[in-house]
Amino acid sequence: MTNSEKQSKEQQILAAAEHEFLTKGYDGARTTSIAHSAGVTHAMLHYYFRTKEQLFERIVDEKFATVSNAMFAILGDPSLPLIERLKGGIEAHFDFIASNPMLPRFIINEIISRQERYEVLYKRARIVVNNIYNSLQSEIDQAARRNEIEWIDIRMLLISIMSMNIFPFVVYPLMEPIMGELVSDRERFLQERKAEHVETILRRIKKQ
Repeated sequence: MTNSEKQSKEQQILAAAEHEFLTKGYDGARTTSIAHSAGVTHAMLHYYFRTKEQLFERIVDEKFATVSNAMFAILGDPSLPLIERLKGGIEAHFDFIASNPMLPRFIINEIISRQERYEVLYKRARIVVNNIYNSLQSEIDQAARRNEIEWIDIRMLLISIMSMNIFPFVVYPLMEPIMGELVSDRERFLQERKAEHVETILRRIKKQ
């Protein structure tokens, strides 16, 4: 088997495992089911990933890397004004959740049900938060001293971004039958929510 074939098999397994975890939770996920969905034998699955825990951690690593890279591509762009970079970071995070709508509910359930899952998720999240904090807080401090923006602790800003962006995807199944026409066009509703989140969050730091 060539390297490209191995990588293809590995990605098939990861895609099947992600679906299994998100739909059934960690405890409900079965490696036999993952192997079947990926079109590989159970022995081949264990050749690539020896345990279910390794599969879980690899998926978590990839998800956190994806959202971190998407946000940093904009937040770390020195050619853009600070407000535009923050706007882009909010939108990039929202778009990531929109591409992974089942992920927030899965993470919340895992944190509540299994302490050891929390440790895995916490370590990855801390790296992302620390990277953003280290790269942006000094810029926010300087801009506030120049009276260009209202000062804010970037960690508080991140809490606002995460809580606002995640909430619609966690409760969407509940909103759909209650809100009716407002959420019936899912794509339009999400685009409107993204614009609302950007406006609401940036209003906190823009000079009035």
